[in-house]
Formats: sequence, structure tokens, C-alpha cells
Amino acid sequence: MYKKAKAQNLKNNLKYLIKSRGETQISLCSSSGLTRSTIYNILEGRVVNVQQSTIRKISDFFGVSYTEIETVDFEEKESVECEISFVGNVNPSAVPVIKERLLIQIKDKGIGELVTTHPLTYYFGTACNVIGVLLENGIPGLNDPGDLLIVQKGLTCSSRDKLIYDKKTKRLFVGTQTCFDPDEFFVIGDILEERYNG
Repeated sequence: MYKKAKAQNLKNNLKYLIKSRGETQISLCSSSGLTRSTIYNILEGRVVNVQQSTIRKISDFFGVSYTEIETVDFEEKESVECEISFVGNVNPSAVPVIKERLLIQIKDKGIGELVTTHPLTYYFGTACNVIGVLLENGIPGLNDPGDLLIVQKGLTCSSRDKLIYDKKTKRLFVGTQTCFDPDEFFVIGDILEERYNG
């Protein structure tokens, strides 16, 4: 039963790898030194015990793990990795980390300048003009000192929570409205992510 399952995995993976990598049975055979009948027999499920040297040639050709080709479903694995993995298809963005007390001082500075003068963290997502706000006082009921908020700078019409600076109290708070009195409040931007300290 175990050998049958391994043979079925090998067959399914071989089909998937040929299709997903843009190869053909002919290109596989000519590059790996395997015969077309060997590949055909595997794909048709006619072989239960595939020689280890054959498995090695197939895994080497596709650049996949020799030990996984008979035990792991590559189609499912690659699908999951593309959807949720931090090492998937999204490059991380370098994000300058700004201490809470410095927010007003840097409000008109560009990200390009900030990344050269402040420590960095990374954000895995699609957004531009992003900073990290290191909370020093915290936000009552929401965040503690030491928490890091990833924020897209500027006022937008999105429904996301916004990080706002109260000019009278000189404290940060979170709001959802899109209209603020600029004499009383300064909108830092939309909160994209919260990272809790400890």
C-alpha cells in the first residue's frame, strides 16, 4: 500500500512539474537521459517500483527534493506557498521606524530620506509611503508602549483605522472618520498592521 501511494505521488508530481515548468516528455527525456517509455510508464501508473536512479534523474531535472517527490504533493505545496508564505512572490518593503515623539518633526519628510536616518523594519504587503511608528506612550485600550504600528502616511478615504495626533494633548489615538479639524488634529495615516511588543 505504501509503495502504491509513493508511485501515485510520483505520477501526480511528474504530471504537475512537466506542465507547470513548461516542459514536455521529450525535453525531460533528452535532458535527463531517461527513455520515453520509462516516463510514459510512470505517467500511466504502470510502474509501482520506480528505480531510485530514475527518481534521482527526475528530481535533479526539475530541481526539487529527491525525498519529497514521492511523498509531497508539489501542486498543493506551491499553491499554499504562493498564497501565504512570507517568501512567496512579494518583496518586502524597507520601512523606517519612527519613535512616537518624532512624528511631528518628520511629517513632511519623504520615505527615501527617512530610511537613511532611522532604523528599518520590513513590511510584506502592497503599499507605498509606509512608516513604522514605535509607540512610547501607548494608546489606551489598544496598544502598549513598545508596540509597532505599520502606517501608510497621509489622509485617505479608506475605511481603515487611522492613527491621529491630537495637537492639544500631544497624544496619539485611533479613529475611523475621514474629516478632521487640521488645527486640532494631524492624521499620521492608515494603520496597515499592528505588531505587539512581547
